[in-house]
Amino acid sequence: MSFLGRFLQPGFRTTTGAFATQRAPFVLRKHAFFSSSSRPSIRLKASRPRYYHTSQPQQAYRRQAFNYQTFQGAQYLFSRWAARPTFYREVGLLAGGTATLYVANLEKVPVSDRYRFRIIPYSWEAWQGQQMYQQTMQEFGRKLMPPTSREHRMVQAVMERLIPHSGLEAEEWEVHVIDDPMKNAFVIPGGKVFVFRGILDVAQGEDGLAAVLGHEIAHNVAHHAAERMSQSVPVLFLLAVLSLVGLDPGIGNTALNLAFTLPGSRKQEEEADYIGLMMMSESCFDPKAAMGLWGRMEEEEKGASGPQFLSTHPSNHNRLEKIRGWLPKAEEKVEGSGCGMLRGYANEFRQQTGLVRW
Repeated sequence: MSFLGRFLQPGFRTTTGAFATQRAPFVLRKHAFFSSSSRPSIRLKASRPRYYHTSQPQQAYRRQAFNYQTFQGAQYLFSRWAARPTFYREVGLLAGGTATLYVANLEKVPVSDRYRFRIIPYSWEAWQGQQMYQQTMQEFGRKLMPPTSREHRMVQAVMERLIPHSGLEAEEWEVHVIDDPMKNAFVIPGGKVFVFRGILDVAQGEDGLAAVLGHEIAHNVAHHAAERMSQSVPVLFLLAVLSLVGLDPGIGNTALNLAFTLPGSRKQEEEADYIGLMMMSESCFDPKAAMGLWGRMEEEEKGASGPQFLSTHPSNHNRLEKIRGWLPKAEEKVEGSGCGMLRGYANEFRQQTGLVRW
């Protein structure tokens, strides 16, 4: 899901649903949802003036009352269950069944070889990608730059080099460049690429853009969207258990976010950084450009980010340190791909055609 959206677009989350859950794409941050409600207007008689206020305070009170009643009901059910003579046996069976389900749905992530829990099928991920694509086109469809534009041709050229090394050649890839200064980019499951014009200034060339797009493609390679949807299953189960034993649902949700959801999201971002770095190296892009990209991001973000443990993304400083440690392996990928000869041809082609880097 997208990492730049977190820094540059607070409140904007890639239409990433679960990609937000997603990224979303570089979003990869949580959406901020706002809602308001008011009563329909009422015709007032002049002889009987009345005063009305919005229904939000009443709704908040009712919501709190409902949560309290639900909380009390869960405690009552648990006390009744605990009184059963077969309580401990049933708890053991439930725990054993849960552990079996969890272990049976463990799988290894491509490239990084990390084990993760995934119970949501990839078909759900593809369906959600279709919904996200429609939403994104409705929002930005009128701002798409033509395929003949310099920006579009640049993104297309980078993608054509990355895709053969992604393992996703069968996807129906489509490039969309949005004429907007927002510094963001994301890749929706199914091969739909969205790049905002503003990110090209941060990328500063094809190598920097390859670091951006490699990261976003990597989220699809690792099927992080399906993983995020799968993570909601044990989280909801644990919330139900915590409610039964008497913990307030709000406190339980916060604790689970800090203990599982946020660390899991940061791990996915780190994994996408690694996979993307290896991918761009095999595609004969300069892996050191990823260092430059995150160095510029760190300069831009100074003072704007909070504590890492409250974030869905690693800090830019930590990202730089991780990438620095991966560079030797990335350089080996470059050498093993015969990129020296390709770069020589590319430089000669630029000189003869008069093309310059962005």
